[in-house]
Amino acid sequence: MKTLSQPTLLIISLSLLLLFLTLHFPPTQAKFAGLGIHRPKSSKQARQLAAADDDFVTFYYNQTLDHFNYKPESYTTFRQRYIVNVKHWGGADTNAPILVYFGPEDRIDYAWADIGFLTENAPHFKALLLYIEHRYYGESIPFGSWEKASRNATSLGYLNSAQAIADYAAIILHVKQTYSAKNSPVIVVGGSYGGMLASWFRLKYPHIAIGALASSAPILYFDGVAPGDGYYSIVTKDFKEDSKSCYETIRRSWVEIERVASKPDGLSLLGKKFKTCRPLRRTFDLKDYLDSMYAEAAQYNEPPEYPVSIVCRAIDGAPDGDVLGQIRAGVVAYKGDSSCYDVYEYSSPPTASDSAWKWQTCSELVFRIGHDSDTMFPPEPFNINSFTKNCESRFGILPQPHWVTTFYGGHDLKLALRRFASNIIFSNGMRDPYSSGGVLEDISDSIIALSTVNGSHSLDILTSRPSDPDWLIKQRKTELEIIGRWLSKYYTDLVQLK
Repeated sequence: MKTLSQPTLLIISLSLLLLFLTLHFPPTQAKFAGLGIHRPKSSKQARQLAAADDDFVTFYYNQTLDHFNYKPESYTTFRQRYIVNVKHWGGADTNAPILVYFGPEDRIDYAWADIGFLTENAPHFKALLLYIEHRYYGESIPFGSWEKASRNATSLGYLNSAQAIADYAAIILHVKQTYSAKNSPVIVVGGSYGGMLASWFRLKYPHIAIGALASSAPILYFDGVAPGDGYYSIVTKDFKEDSKSCYETIRRSWVEIERVASKPDGLSLLGKKFKTCRPLRRTFDLKDYLDSMYAEAAQYNEPPEYPVSIVCRAIDGAPDGDVLGQIRAGVVAYKGDSSCYDVYEYSSPPTASDSAWKWQTCSELVFRIGHDSDTMFPPEPFNINSFTKNCESRFGILPQPHWVTTFYGGHDLKLALRRFASNIIFSNGMRDPYSSGGVLEDISDSIIALSTVNGSHSLDILTSRPSDPDWLIKQRKTELEIIGRWLSKYYTDLVQLK
């Protein structure tokens, strides 16, 4: 047998490594901002928000792994985290309500600091507060660890929205039993993906929750119900309305990036121009970074800072004629002055939560989001074939793009929900790109769409600030009035039917 030399072995090893990376981490389309309810926090901000509060008590529930199967392994349990605050609760004797926050694709740790709708209105409703962490996120991991839970498609297969809302149902009933709160009405609240879960929960479990507040819930972004170019059309609209010259500069910048990259040592020139922390491997990396930054600024374009304005003021204030210099000024203004900028921060090695969310969007939650030619971005429509190949290579599964509308509905939503559904608030801010997949018109007298022209992603359920504008204060007040009517009707029915 022929013995290979060390250089040859090294080349083969490197080739195999490259093949492995290509198969397991294939290039992806440009990413849109995730479905979190707020801009990602620094670790310092997170620690500040998570300051100890004795009123919030953490518990763990032995949750069933599979609610929809009766094989022996389905009865396996895992510890699911939930948090309770009874400080302002009127008690079971008065049938005081329970406000439940549905944890989205993230840890539940900071919910009580972020979700001011619950903490600020608990005294008003004399409500018990309940926050439930989503399975496979934070500390609510089946199989004992994330490494075991994510080892293959079989162990990840228990991660889906139907299992999640069944978890929520089990914990709500457990808490009601624990506090002898049989007749306490439940209102579920969620933002973004959590808002989707809240609306779906009201449809699937109307005997448990009497109403739902679904903030920035893009439930129509599936199976072609909402146009795939809607997200980036609103990002573009946000920038264009703020500054047409800023919009034009961004639109021209993509060609300029490619022009510079075509020069000898062009990628290095771009790296120096944007002070990247690591060398650029391709122009896609820089463009994807900018794409994600603009999308994030638009999605969380909240007062009083208004990040889109911050970016555009910097772009417009930089010297004319140097398009990339203007774009870099926008980066510095948004990200802060830094010795270098990590253009791979949006595509860096994923956290456990990132990986879990990728599984969900590769399996059932197929968002058909892409760039249209009429946006300020290079045309890149959603391609189901490349999306499917990416999910196959990553998880070995085929996406199910029709399942959400089959299980929850979406097509002809008005006709369907008008006949049997009630007590859902769909709130949206029209500056939020995800509002393009939201419910923006009333469906009935009790399925109500509340939209604000200047609102951003899930802003209405976040903690209030002294600088909040009048339109935001009014939106929150309207939500309280609607929920108050739901509760009054419930108590009337309770007396009459008991």
